[in-house]
Amino acid sequence: MGGKLVIRSKLLMFSLPGYDAFLGFLLIAAAVPVLALVTNKLISPTSRAGERQITYESGMEPIGGAWIQFNIRYYMFALVFVIFDVETVFLYPWAVAFHRLGLLAFIEALVFISILIVALAYAWRKGALEWS
Repeated sequence: MGGKLVIRSKLLMFSLPGYDAFLGFLLIAAAVPVLALVTNKLISPTSRAGERQITYESGMEPIGGAWIQFNIRYYMFALVFVIFDVETVFLYPWAVAFHRLGLLAFIEALVFISILIVALAYAWRKGALEWS
């Protein structure tokens, strides 16, 4: 009996009280995509012949193969856009709590924005933003 109590108290020590709702949310959030994929697999039509195997191109008959090479500049432009888009999202919480954070947070935000400006100048100089 004493051994069970020690093991149980050690397990309770590592649990986080008050996070039951969060655990439930995580379980539901993990179950939704799995349930959607299983439902799709169960109720989707299974015919894989004829017209269904042709690549759809806006109602037009496909011409040539689907594997073509794109210029690397398209990928570079998209990558630079995603990086700067994600980085500027970090400015929103700072702007919401601006009055409570004080001068040090303002200086940190200025350093962050200056790093973004330097990175943008570097990408621009390397030609990552040029379409031609």
